[in-house]
Amino acid sequence: MLEFAILGLLHQSPMHGYELRKQLAQVLGGLRSISFGSLYPALKRMHAAGLIGTDEPDPHALLPADAPPLTGRRGKVVYAITAEGKERFHELVCQTGPEAYDDGGSFGVRLAFFGHTAADVRLRILEGRRRTVESQREGLRSSLARTRERVDRYTLELQRHGLESVDREVRWLSELIDHERREAQNGRPAQLGAPPE
Repeated sequence: MLEFAILGLLHQSPMHGYELRKQLAQVLGGLRSISFGSLYPALKRMHAAGLIGTDEPDPHALLPADAPPLTGRRGKVVYAITAEGKERFHELVCQTGPEAYDDGGSFGVRLAFFGHTAADVRLRILEGRRRTVESQREGLRSSLARTRERVDRYTLELQRHGLESVDREVRWLSELIDHERREAQNGRPAQLGAPPE
């Protein structure tokens, strides 16, 4: 997931580590924070694999004239995707198996890069996610039915809240799938949130 997100962001433009970390937080929707202790080892592995390259600052370059005396600021290393990285990103974008729509955060990252994903692949991922969430919903419903009499009202409310959240996700996914299908039928992009034609 981290490799996919890094490649996706660098596919859009080169950036330095701090900016990459900020953009990753946005892609992950604030649900996960990537520490520099996770990011830099991943960047190092990806660089060694030839998926990304770096533009190292010149250590002998002079600081700007307006830099304060005894400044210890180094120039920032800029990371960029390579041709091999673009190929790897394309491979990852084309995957439609459970790893593309599981609960481990992969689905949200995949959704963030749907602009790079073929329409048929987007539809398969969305349908797979909906099946997964519908299965979770059935499990929650059966658990609620079994435990309704044995739990206190707070636990019952928590279970109902969980079921409502899953119901909302199923509705949302169904709307996205409907938009994708309309787009395919009309041969043009459907506006999300627009009324059905």
